[in-house]
Amino acid sequence: MSDTPEKIEIHRGLKGVYFDRSKVCYIDGRAGELRYRGYSIHDLAQQSTFEETCFLLLKGELPARNQLEAFTNELRSARTLPRDILEIIRTVRNAHPMDVLRTAVSALAAFDPDTADKSAAATLRKGIRLTSQVPMIVAAHEHIRNGRAPVAPDPALGHAANFLWMLQGRRPGEDTARLMDTDMILHAEHGSNASTFTARVVAGTDADLHSAVTAAIAALSGPAHGGAAENVMHMAKEIGEASQAAEYVKRKRAAKEAVMGFGHRVYRAEDPRARHMRAGVEKLSIEMGQPQWYQILEALVAAMKPYARHGVNVNVDFYAGVVYYLNGIPPDLFVPIFAIGRVPGWAVSVLEQTENNILIRPLTMYNGPEPRPYVPLDGRG
Repeated sequence: MSDTPEKIEIHRGLKGVYFDRSKVCYIDGRAGELRYRGYSIHDLAQQSTFEETCFLLLKGELPARNQLEAFTNELRSARTLPRDILEIIRTVRNAHPMDVLRTAVSALAAFDPDTADKSAAATLRKGIRLTSQVPMIVAAHEHIRNGRAPVAPDPALGHAANFLWMLQGRRPGEDTARLMDTDMILHAEHGSNASTFTARVVAGTDADLHSAVTAAIAALSGPAHGGAAENVMHMAKEIGEASQAAEYVKRKRAAKEAVMGFGHRVYRAEDPRARHMRAGVEKLSIEMGQPQWYQILEALVAAMKPYARHGVNVNVDFYAGVVYYLNGIPPDLFVPIFAIGRVPGWAVSVLEQTENNILIRPLTMYNGPEPRPYVPLDGRG
């Protein structure tokens, strides 16, 4: 191998590499701190709503009352799917919900009046529409694959409550709706994660928002990014009871296997979002007469405590999956629910990318064969 003119440092997975600036999301992984546009995730989770948080992410500031009402009406007005999209969902109904979602979002580009308009104003309008349409796709598919007609949206309900209504065909209780609302707030934005980076790469080519979000959904479908919540529920069922948690952890660590729901690419301290879902799991599991799930999770936390000093702490998806399960939501919808919350984060990242666009084109260092002569086919032994 010929000498390289300068030392090249490889950052696999782009770890630790800053590729741009952002005014949207601040993460301090060591301190376990997360802020959306300067506001603590704790304040937003405890005091805000998903609609208000969407407005903050997409427009930069918390809304005044009249602004929030107008924005909420925009979201409600966008709760509609073309009949052809429902037909596409019927055609692919036997696919995984994430594959159905990816296909339907891609197809929506053919029906959106602003598809070809990549201005900031048009991208914002499309982002608002997709925020309302993505939960409709997930809910409609759940009914269609079970031989039922989709449930029409209820204009009297907020975003999270309406999703549960469309999914289950019954009005959720106030606490249940609030917990889902909190879950969506917590998942709305998280810096340059894999799916958001994917959206920005696509936007960097001057592609439209639907293309970027379709690609982001594809990235999220991979279990290394979006699969933790579903895997945690499988783990909890495998453990069965809290008294078995310590032995389970011991076996996993001895085999050098990951314990689902622990560790995060950016957090060394506990994921700051986790505490808000922990309280929800505790309350919900007791209310539904299934306290064993919360007990198993807490026993796992205790068994994993020795590893916390190495940065292996609980993350938000450790609790989220059990919340979904207790609400009777099928496990293969756990990742689509993640996507429902993340749509405004993807949209605002595309807006930031296109504000001062540049093609994202990193390099790879070649370490293959040295130059060699071409041998015609007949001369190859």
